[in-house]
Amino acid sequence: MNVYEINEIDKLISTNPYVGRGIVIGKTPDGKRACTAYFIMGRSENSRNRIFEERDDAIYTKAFDESKVTDPSLIIYAAVRKIHNKLIVTNGDQTDTIYDGIRRGKSFAEALSTREFEPDSPNFTPRISGILSFYNNNFNYEMSILKSADSLGTACNRYTFSYPSISGLGHFIHTYEGDGNPLPTFLGEPKRVKMYDDIDEFTDILWKSLNYDNKISLYVRYTDLETGAEEYRLINKNKQEN
Repeated sequence: MNVYEINEIDKLISTNPYVGRGIVIGKTPDGKRACTAYFIMGRSENSRNRIFEERDDAIYTKAFDESKVTDPSLIIYAAVRKIHNKLIVTNGDQTDTIYDGIRRGKSFAEALSTREFEPDSPNFTPRISGILSFYNNNFNYEMSILKSADSLGTACNRYTFSYPSISGLGHFIHTYEGDGNPLPTFLGEPKRVKMYDDIDEFTDILWKSLNYDNKISLYVRYTDLETGAEEYRLINKNKQEN
């Protein structure tokens, strides 16, 4: 096994019918831009009834059809927010926990120490989070997963991974190892993945790799490390089909 192997992300995703929610962070091969991507999938009608919406320089999940919402608690949240020199991306309302923690001087890990996996027994969906810290025309990043310590949800295991940014390399973390009942939780470290200079190419690869029935929305953001200029792509399956 080559621990330094860089995977093609489309192969990791397309072989898994239910990746769940996923975060990718890395640097483009030309070394000029930081990349962040976040996608959501869903099996239930409540979960699939969502879109991404840009609002106040942040990305939120939103009900596509308000009349069909049965429980907004775990599906409606800010997914991407900025504070100071940092960009936060998560799969739940811990985005706000991290934001508020940083505002009070806490670290990424310290802020997340107050949170656990989602209370959706028997799945106990892990909370996955990422943060990019920009400095001197460069950045580093951290990723986190909060997951149940056992099948009963009696305790929470917390893992934080810290990375320097390396041209052409990214890391990919997601919630589930595959479909099932209960859903099998993500295992191991975030996977090393190839990054792309072209935002449209990367967006297309991600979107086409996701299982058609289960994919919901995708957001990709590139940040120019010299100028701070941002470029993003946002895809909502619900809006595509209407």
